[in-house]
Amino acid sequence: MRHITTHDAPATGLRGIGDTSWHVRGACHGMDVEDADAVFFPGPRDHEEIAEAKELCGWCPVRRVCLDFALENVLKEGVWGGLTEAERRPLHDNLHRRLDYRRVTAFFQGRDVHLTEAERQVAIDHAYVRGWQPDRLAAALQISHKHARDLLRQAANKVFDRDRNYGVPRSKKKRKKTSKAKGTPAPAAPGTQQPTGRPAASTPAHAPLGKAA
Repeated sequence: MRHITTHDAPATGLRGIGDTSWHVRGACHGMDVEDADAVFFPGPRDHEEIAEAKELCGWCPVRRVCLDFALENVLKEGVWGGLTEAERRPLHDNLHRRLDYRRVTAFFQGRDVHLTEAERQVAIDHAYVRGWQPDRLAAALQISHKHARDLLRQAANKVFDRDRNYGVPRSKKKRKKTSKAKGTPAPAAPGTQQPTGRPAASTPAHAPLGKAA
């Protein structure tokens, strides 16, 4: 069942889209509004305010969550997660390439976490492999039934093209080892005659022992 994490949910490693519990654990929580605005939204040359903001973020327990919140919500102004606007710019530009499999796993566990384009595509491919129907994928991604059906069809075509180009991997079957009893001759191949050993000559009972006189 899919659910949205709220401020009443326990803290987890990944922030849900509706999760606001991390706000109260931030180092900046409780600051005066004007002071916070001056510290965390300084000008590009306000080096003292930038240094003060970085110092507060340095020991903040939710620094990474704060940074993810700014990236996922395209907040390009101010200091978030200890990084300034200029320092976050490359992260904003390359966010669509982020591939965090923890988020994919959380998606299949029903968590409403933020997925980048790369993470979303991996989730769709795995949903096809797991046998998801369009209705289930549509509810999970909050898209239409037709869109979900098209996405699963594209994933199926990818698997088909992969198998056609590289072949279907064959499963290795373990051969059962048959134990052979000691002294038991191996069966002869069909059409061949198995050689028989010459019987040992028996000594007659009346044969004299030793040399004759």
